[in-house]
Amino acid sequence: MALKIIDVDVKPRHRLFISLSHDAAETTVWASKMDGTGSWDTLEWTKLDSASGSGSGSGSFSNLSCLLESERVIVEGYGVVLINTDEAGTLLVTNFRILFLSEGTRKVIPLGTIPLATIEKFNKMVLKVQSSPRQSDKNPPRRLLQVTGKDMRIIVYGFRPRTKQRRNVFDALLKCSKPERVWDLYTFACGPSKFGNTNPKERLLNEYFRLLGRSSIRASMDMIEDGSFTLFNELWRISDLNSNYNLCQTYPFAFMVPKSIRDEELLQACSFRARCRLPVITWCQPGSGAVIARSSQPLVGLMMNMRSNLDEKLVAAFCSQLPGAKGERRKLYIADARPRKNALANGAMGGGSESSSNYFQSEIVFFGIDNIHAMRESFSRVRDYLDMHGTTSSDGRSSFLRHGGWTWGGGNLSSMSASVSLLGDSGWLIHIQSVLAGAAWIAARVAMESASVLVHCSDGWDRTTQLVSLACLLLDPYYRTFAGFQALVEKDWLAFGHPFSDRVGMPNISGSGNFDLPRHSSHGHNNYSPIFMQWIDSVSQLMRMYPCAFEFSPTFLVDFMDCLLSCRFGNFLCNSEKEREQCGIADACGCLWAYLTDLRSFSATHVHCNPFYDPLKYDGPLLPPAASLAPTLWPQFHLRWACPEEAKAADIGVQCRAMTVKYSEMQKEKEAAERRVDEISFAMESLSAELLRERHLSWVARESANRATKEYAALTRAVQSLGCKINFTTSDVEDDPRSSLENNPRRRNRHGNNSDVSVSISLMSEENTSGNPIGRVCEALCPLRTREGVCRWPEVGCAHVGSQFVGLKANFDAFDRLAIYDSYFQPE
Repeated sequence: MALKIIDVDVKPRHRLFISLSHDAAETTVWASKMDGTGSWDTLEWTKLDSASGSGSGSGSFSNLSCLLESERVIVEGYGVVLINTDEAGTLLVTNFRILFLSEGTRKVIPLGTIPLATIEKFNKMVLKVQSSPRQSDKNPPRRLLQVTGKDMRIIVYGFRPRTKQRRNVFDALLKCSKPERVWDLYTFACGPSKFGNTNPKERLLNEYFRLLGRSSIRASMDMIEDGSFTLFNELWRISDLNSNYNLCQTYPFAFMVPKSIRDEELLQACSFRARCRLPVITWCQPGSGAVIARSSQPLVGLMMNMRSNLDEKLVAAFCSQLPGAKGERRKLYIADARPRKNALANGAMGGGSESSSNYFQSEIVFFGIDNIHAMRESFSRVRDYLDMHGTTSSDGRSSFLRHGGWTWGGGNLSSMSASVSLLGDSGWLIHIQSVLAGAAWIAARVAMESASVLVHCSDGWDRTTQLVSLACLLLDPYYRTFAGFQALVEKDWLAFGHPFSDRVGMPNISGSGNFDLPRHSSHGHNNYSPIFMQWIDSVSQLMRMYPCAFEFSPTFLVDFMDCLLSCRFGNFLCNSEKEREQCGIADACGCLWAYLTDLRSFSATHVHCNPFYDPLKYDGPLLPPAASLAPTLWPQFHLRWACPEEAKAADIGVQCRAMTVKYSEMQKEKEAAERRVDEISFAMESLSAELLRERHLSWVARESANRATKEYAALTRAVQSLGCKINFTTSDVEDDPRSSLENNPRRRNRHGNNSDVSVSISLMSEENTSGNPIGRVCEALCPLRTREGVCRWPEVGCAHVGSQFVGLKANFDAFDRLAIYDSYFQPE
């Protein structure tokens, strides 16, 4: 096959020459200039791929802490450059994702890490910088691998020339990202793990019971098996007509219908609707009896003249009697989500739309929302816009450097206007606005007019699901909580058969899948379309308008969407409830809801929780006026890869949560300081009490010393008055365990030293006595003295003095045995 050289101007950035090879597997691109790859030549290529790329992968990365359960490395690529950010590292392909680890630290680089199921397409490119013939060997082609994600990013990896690393990675992606069967996905290898999945049928019935006002009853598998779940109220009932999916394969096993319609009538009415998706109730307003119903298009034919009496009877039953009105029945709006011309065009294929003249008290309204193919093209264009005009892009250049000058916020106003025009031309925000306006219109009709609304499009599982679920979110505050949001998604999206496998591009039960989707392909059989992502984007717009009305945060929506696209869990596999039951998804795979619940179970201030949530203020319907329905790009999702800093700055909840965490830390520090103050205060009180005790003991000691001094002075005077002399002698005592101070407290003097105090009393001489005034008094009072002062009995001695001396001696012996703290005399 001959090669064709095509000269095309792909983007206004630079001129490209594309050479198409015979197998169309590789595109060689010669760019006149490509900035932002400076580290390519300066990188030290210490490891090449001589052994990398083996089927099992080496053991050097088998024990990485970032690997999930049952995740195994298949291919390794060393010295790979992430062109978007000009980072070098190691690329690993596992059975679940592409992992890009920074060089040296092995830290996961989020931009370069993407689950395999999130990849929309990938292709090879070879970049050759034009140079002179003499320098051709110095500038070998740079081999690139471009990966386009379903989550708004385009990643480009650069591989070293003359190696097989890119080929090995490409082959691994072909094998692992395009499994032939749904059972080949990673979620089946991982299993339910700790995120077990309860039966979704039970949760669906519990939601029906809530809508019927029977919340006290809880569904069970026994109830499902014996068919006892067919409860009812005065207006509506639960039907088990589709318990075996014989009525409609894409409807749930149970649905709500008017109580006045019998199952036999339902069987006949379903044939008038496309794919037998007959009109059923998806939400009913408590008290008023107004409902939101859903279905597919009626099969009225090309001439729009086909009718079904049973279908008309079923739809008319939604016009129940108004409360308080005497026989007056409510109005019915039939909302066709399609443009009118598309509805008429479907008549050529047997479809079409209703005629208000055939349906009781009805009015037909067209919302003009485009089909899945227009949404896919719009999503692709807005992704290209973000890649081109973000902080960094897939070619490694900033939007500030386009054409050698700034194109945003600088001097090139024409380029700035062109970029704004590109965003507008993508049509994404217009589509979001159309969905928001349609849902707000439905909610207003139900809340303000108490009217019933029947919504459908062509098949009733794309635009119809967007509108009814968004209208329910506006009308019912329960759906704005974590539990209610799960119930809403499982009811309107999963149970009623939104084809997730086709729309997200995953393999289905038949073994086919939508992969490697061309960006500008014709419609054909390409059913990939970001319908659910568009609905999540619409929810984020409502959260921006009513930041205090939702229990969950925008970060929760981002993580929820990432989990869905990654196919790590089984909740959103297959195209219908019937297919998921056939695959045994609930038993074989982990549950996304259980995983998200587990994440926020550790903290009430988790990033998934909205710190501004005020359920008391927003306990009723939200009815946004038309002027407020002006959507913008969702920063947390659309800008997180192209403009990461701006995406973080736009999330007020994150800033508030950071302030809350800081406030919590300061509160903890305050409490710790208060506890420390209490401890110090208690210690001071204890010391004060101890000081008071010491002061009291000191005062008692001083009092004891004063009494002892007085006693000593009194005894001394008494002894001296008898003509005696007192001598005190002190001698140190050796440390002897047999004579401890505890056993003999008198041995410790007032200074705490071990000493022995001895007291001796002796008679004073006459000379001393005569000079003593007290002695003179004693002599004067002695009966043995004569007037001349001579003793009448000198030979005998002074018997009176001797007897007094003996008594004093005994007293002093007793005093010597007293401890120093004992008092000889009793206190007064």
